[in-house]
Amino acid sequence: MDNKRKLLLAIYALIVMGCGFGLYNASYSKAQFTIKAAIQASSLDEDYIGLMAFKQHVEAASEGRVEVQVFASGQFCSSVPECVGNLQKGVLEMFPTTAGGTGNFFAPAQVLDLPYAFSGNAQAECVMQGPILDKMRDQVLLDGLNLRLIGVTNTGGWRNFATTDKQIRSPADLVGQKIRTTPAKVQQELAKQLGANPTPISWAELYTALATGVVEGSKNGIQDIIGAKLEEHLDYIVLDGHSYMAALWWFSEPQWQALPEDIQRIVEQGFAKQRIAARDHVINGEAASYKLFEQAGGHCLSAHC
Repeated sequence: MDNKRKLLLAIYALIVMGCGFGLYNASYSKAQFTIKAAIQASSLDEDYIGLMAFKQHVEAASEGRVEVQVFASGQFCSSVPECVGNLQKGVLEMFPTTAGGTGNFFAPAQVLDLPYAFSGNAQAECVMQGPILDKMRDQVLLDGLNLRLIGVTNTGGWRNFATTDKQIRSPADLVGQKIRTTPAKVQQELAKQLGANPTPISWAELYTALATGVVEGSKNGIQDIIGAKLEEHLDYIVLDGHSYMAALWWFSEPQWQALPEDIQRIVEQGFAKQRIAARDHVINGEAASYKLFEQAGGHCLSAHC
């Protein structure tokens, strides 16, 4: 046997041994539990930032017994009804909905979206972490929805009125304006009461709707506007802060019951880390987002701009 053949055989043997060791090691270190968490936002969003804090804590605290898989930008499921359905079936473990989106399967949640109910961040966060959370969690379980409310995070600051070609200085300026809302009745009713024409449009279609004039404005937080490049069409924003942008995070109840108690506690601890990380990302990023909006030619009506 020549030296070249011996060398090739030796290399082949090393490859086989390496693969075998890798398979053994992967099998040995395989997590006992997998938590799949999906969001429709991108990896730049506060929801993703929060999930990374959750993942880090849960995997470390469980000493590898739990693996957290994060799916951003609608990679796992493309719509709220689809994602919620996956939770209920136990195909997906974690997913957030806004108060408006939650109203499609649990109407009482829309109380969190009542306009001008909170005076600021401190009051809103106090309410969101208070007894109302436990009451909503208990009621959803009693309703047999196969969902568990893990908690609430901030998902973009505060909703404000932003428009394409008219600065809103008073409620009268909204009269006749076509304002994008979610399908939530609370959001639509606010626009109606102010004299605007509420136009339900999905988030994915909003950029095009603004560009083509289908709508003349929207109700969004400044970071969502910048994140979706809506400042390319929205020229004005008034920081009226009419609603706190809460994300209600749901866990699949069938999958929750399959977790041992110690892992359930770790998940709850991980969510506490997640909530703080998401909140801090929103607070720390707002000033930069206002600056980017103005650099794009936008006009902001508020002392905070």
